[in-house]
Amino acid sequence: MPALKERKKLRFTSGDTTCAAWHYPGTNGGCVIMAGGTAVTKEPASDRFAQRFHDAGFAVLAFDHRGFGESGGVPRQVVRLDEQRADWQAAIGCAAELPDVDPDKISLWGFSLAGGHIFQVAADNPRLASAIAQSPLVDGPALAPHALRSMTPLAFLRLFGRGIADALGSLLGRPPLLVPTAGVRGAVASLTTADAMDGDRALDPDHRYPNWERTVAARIALQIGGYRPGRHAPRIQCPLLVVVCDQDQSALPGPAVRAAHNAPDSEVLHLPGRHYAPFLDAHEQAVEAEIAFLEKHLR
Repeated sequence: MPALKERKKLRFTSGDTTCAAWHYPGTNGGCVIMAGGTAVTKEPASDRFAQRFHDAGFAVLAFDHRGFGESGGVPRQVVRLDEQRADWQAAIGCAAELPDVDPDKISLWGFSLAGGHIFQVAADNPRLASAIAQSPLVDGPALAPHALRSMTPLAFLRLFGRGIADALGSLLGRPPLLVPTAGVRGAVASLTTADAMDGDRALDPDHRYPNWERTVAARIALQIGGYRPGRHAPRIQCPLLVVVCDQDQSALPGPAVRAAHNAPDSEVLHLPGRHYAPFLDAHEQAVEAEIAFLEKHLR
């Protein structure tokens, strides 16, 4: 994998800490900023797509949100939605200063929860050249009833009880109470939808990422149901590509399609399969469409 040998580690300041990132040098002035959802770190989230973007001539800046992976910040494994969006803002500033990047040719790429962040971050940055939201979580209230139906009553009570205890404990300075990011129905996990367990074989089939911690602070169960980044779609001025998986059970395709249609300049790519299809059977279709989109708007 030549691209992995060419990339360099760097850090950029975000808030009171720093975020770790891989910088793949580019040749055409364009740059794609990438991050994954919930607790997915930069390598499993971006490696396969970043290599292809790099091969097409684009620079890539793939980063960990603060509190995850190699980035700084405490407590660890805690999703703070406003801080994650601030990390994206800091990444845009970092990318604009890279020597191989034209500040007017920067695109965003986010998957799952990070794909949802794309909507507000893109809306707040009209100078962006384009944005790609892949299997994005755009409407928590629309997703919540479906996610709850995927849980058993006992697992629901235990998860939300742990979430409340975690949130209250944080006010007292206690360490986060962690739960697995994915589990089978009946497990106490952040997500137990039908395709939640596809993540390991999609993102780490060869067990290349032993340091990837697949846990998250339980308070996320109290947050996601109210998160609606798709409502910012009408303010997005740059071209937007929304990649939806038609059998997605973890983020749902319908809300993503509706949000895309509310953006002034958007395209929707429908893929067969479930939440992680862009990393599995639909990978070639996804990456080829995304490269074509980037070449159209960043060259």
